[in-house]
Amino acid sequence: MRALDQRLDAIARQPFRAKFHLRGRDRATAELKGPATVRWHAYDLIAKRLAPAEPYKDGSQTPYRGHPVFVAQHATATCCRTCLQRWHGIPKGRELTRTEHLYVVRVICRWIAREMADDAYSGQDPCRADPDHEIS
Repeated sequence: MRALDQRLDAIARQPFRAKFHLRGRDRATAELKGPATVRWHAYDLIAKRLAPAEPYKDGSQTPYRGHPVFVAQHATATCCRTCLQRWHGIPKGRELTRTEHLYVVRVICRWIAREMADDAYSGQDPCRADPDHEIS
């Protein structure tokens, strides 16, 4: 998980990737559906749009909004086979293996989980801010 977070942090330092966040309907969809359903949607969308050796309209097949998975794909550089190769080392021109497919889903779901935690958690841990704080 730490290596995945480090990779996501590195990708997020890129100006294009840094501007993507879950907002509005996409955020509401993630909240309403919950992580298990969003994970299934990610698995299905990746199977149809990214896993084939030569995806239909590769490079422009992923909308910028309309589902939290689409936003996450742009934020995590899993939106097309070129980005997948450049940022994740998964070569173009062949179908994704099951392991690669699951990796892409894990990347997307981890980014969504981090996004959803941002508003619920202000970033300041009260236990660390106050060393005398007791957890009941």
